[in-house]
Amino acid sequence: MDAAQPPEPTNELSFEAALARLEEIVRLLERGEAPLDQSIELYQEGDRLKRHCEARLKAAQARIEQIAFGADGKPAGVTPFDGS
Repeated sequence: MDAAQPPEPTNELSFEAALARLEEIVRLLERGEAPLDQSIELYQEGDRLKRHCEARLKAAQARIEQIAFGADGKPAGVTPFDGS
C-alpha cells in the first residue's frame, strides 16, 4: 500500500492486514521523510489501526475464555485466558 494511497476503512481490515499497515506506517514515520501534514495523517491512521488491532485481540481473547475442555475432550465450561 502506497503512503499516498487512501487507506482502506479500518473496520474492514483483518487483524493481519491492519498490523501490516501499522508496521508500514511506523517505518515511514521512523524514516522521517514525510512532510509534517502527511506525518500527522499517518500518525492518526496508525492510532486508528492500533485501536482496531487491540479490539480484535480483545474479542479473540473473549472467545478463547469461553472455551474449556475436560479430560475427555468435550466442552467442560469456561476457563479464563491468562496469556501465558
